[in-house]
Amino acid sequence: MRQWLRTQVGWWLAWLLLAGAGATWIARAELAQLQDDFEVNGRIAHRLMSQQVVQYDAVLATLALLAPAADAERPEQRLSAVYPSILRVERREAGAGWSDRALADAEAKSRDLRRPELAGQDLSAGRYRLVIGATPTSYALDIDLASAVPARDWPMDPKTSPVRVVLERAGQQFVVQPGRPPLPQGWSFSFRKVLASDSQAFDLVAERHVSWGELPWAWMLAWAGAVGVVLWGARALRRQRIERRRAEDLLRLGQVSRLNALGELAAGMAHELNQPLTAVLANTQAARRLLDEDPPELATARGAMQQAAEQARRAADVVGRLRRVIERPGQAGAVQPVPLQDAVRSALHLLAPEFDKRAIAPVLEGAAQAPVSVHAEPVALEQIVHNLLMNALQALDELPAGERQLRLAVERQDGQGVLRVSDNGRGIAPELLGRIFEPFFSTREGGLGLGLSLCETLAGAMGGSLAAEAEQPRGARFTLRLPLALSTEISQ
Repeated sequence: MRQWLRTQVGWWLAWLLLAGAGATWIARAELAQLQDDFEVNGRIAHRLMSQQVVQYDAVLATLALLAPAADAERPEQRLSAVYPSILRVERREAGAGWSDRALADAEAKSRDLRRPELAGQDLSAGRYRLVIGATPTSYALDIDLASAVPARDWPMDPKTSPVRVVLERAGQQFVVQPGRPPLPQGWSFSFRKVLASDSQAFDLVAERHVSWGELPWAWMLAWAGAVGVVLWGARALRRQRIERRRAEDLLRLGQVSRLNALGELAAGMAHELNQPLTAVLANTQAARRLLDEDPPELATARGAMQQAAEQARRAADVVGRLRRVIERPGQAGAVQPVPLQDAVRSALHLLAPEFDKRAIAPVLEGAAQAPVSVHAEPVALEQIVHNLLMNALQALDELPAGERQLRLAVERQDGQGVLRVSDNGRGIAPELLGRIFEPFFSTREGGLGLGLSLCETLAGAMGGSLAAEAEQPRGARFTLRLPLALSTEISQ
């Protein structure tokens, strides 16, 4: 169960990391695009407003240059029609005075600086005056900022745009477009630049606040969904590959098990047939001696019995050779250092579907300790563990699902690696413990009785042993002991 949880958590963490990284990249790209658009619009707004104020400087310079006579037609009378933002034009002839002291001060400063100069501003009302000192006539313009904004060329819709644009100077502020009010959360962009006129040095300030709702959630959710689909496909392929490998390993184990079972069967048959064949040999020899004493057909009878004896010896030799091969299954593979925990984990992995089907959670004790390496033939060791686990699963089938327990323990003891497999199943009757490893003896109905016998034979061939005992208060325990591998062999 814990392994399953770790696997599931790993896939979910991978999805969260990939989905989060992709969503962050999409959000940052969107914010970067919004900022670029904002800055472009801010530069356009600054250029348009700069062109407007520079035109006012040019209008004043043109009026001062023309300076018509007092009785001539005055060009300033037609300026309001051309420039709606110029509400009024005032002039001061030589020797006359201004109606406002601020105009006089601005004219004096204009003469010193040799450029137009502000005579006063009321940005909250959107008004300011601009004066130029000239000879013989000085002029002043009364300008309306609201009309100065070029609506036709303006890059944003003042009613719907989230960008706030204002003109600032000397602590006063004129709102060109209101935009969106500041937000407690989100992102903010700002743009500030002075208009391109020394006489009307207003700061154009633009601000843009981006809320969480403006992020491209549809694209981010689509990305998360795509990552989920890809990971689900990868997980399905991985599970399919694991299941295929598990099926191949089970098939391999099954083939080895069947071959070994056949070998065990042959060994049993050899044991059972050897005595009758020996008796046949003895009887034929006796018959030959008797026939030797009988005068009739002596040569013929002797030849027939001699052939029977030779065939009996030949059969005995064949069976003996078969038995000698079968009784040495350990010679089928090379003995080598094998970590006992790895063999147990491999068998548990192969039988994972069986555990899940029976709702059994096997407990492996000693998995976290240092590897216990033993002298063993890897396939034979894996087959022993596999058979012990299958026997335990079959014993647990008689219990309710919630009561089934299966424990495995790996340890070192007296120079040997020890594996104990314990279950709380039906157990083994005390009178049957002495026969549990006999060939063809089985406590399970329909059982062939070769599995435990084969396991004991394989363990003995590797220099180890396999024992069975009753588990308290109920169940059975099988103990496999194998010689420990030397550290030098492991390092090699």
